[in-house]
Amino acid sequence: MRFALPMLGEAVGLLLELPLIAALLRGPYRRWPFVFVYVIGDFLTSLVELPSAYQYWRGLRSTGASYATLYWIDEIIIQILVYLAVVSLVYGATKPLRSRRIVRNLVILGAVALAGISLLVHYRATGALGSWVTPWVRDLNFSSAVLDLGVWALLIGSPRRDPQLLLLSGGLGIQFAGSAIGESLQHLAIPARSRPLSLLGSQIVTISNLLRIYIWWQTLRKPADKPH
Repeated sequence: MRFALPMLGEAVGLLLELPLIAALLRGPYRRWPFVFVYVIGDFLTSLVELPSAYQYWRGLRSTGASYATLYWIDEIIIQILVYLAVVSLVYGATKPLRSRRIVRNLVILGAVALAGISLLVHYRATGALGSWVTPWVRDLNFSSAVLDLGVWALLIGSPRRDPQLLLLSGGLGIQFAGSAIGESLQHLAIPARSRPLSLLGSQIVTISNLLRIYIWWQTLRKPADKPH
């Protein structure tokens, strides 16, 4: 079970991302370039990581160190890309605002400053890679979730709502919420040494990611509606 469920989640995720990439290539990538880059990056890192993950899940512990290093490098890449994707959604949500230039500059500068300050605080030249990447990724996740919530607030308060933008940010919101719940369960499982609780947390993270991919695919495969 511990082997089958992670492999199934990875396989389904890779298969779902193929029609999502195809939908983006039909035209939406021009409007959402950072979303497109994030989707491509997510697909490629998952594909590269899969062989090492397969060996690790099968219990070949000799691959543990290499898998952990690859995992954290991929995590850094993905968190930067999703951060950029969220900032681009904020950029799109501020389009109807009269003061959009000021708001956009503040959001971009604030996002870059938060990421940089968090990196300076947590970075360690020595020790395991995960020892400083874990808190840094946590901070980026929190910042991304706050920014995504800001997109929703802007869209709901706007007289001209963009359905495509609303669904893209909604998909990310589901992923962020699922990741927060799943990672919390995994942390609770460590002192309790509970494998079922850890597995449940892992599956919640996977399911929330699959939901985001599916929502994005359904959203981008159709022509964008005019804001109303």
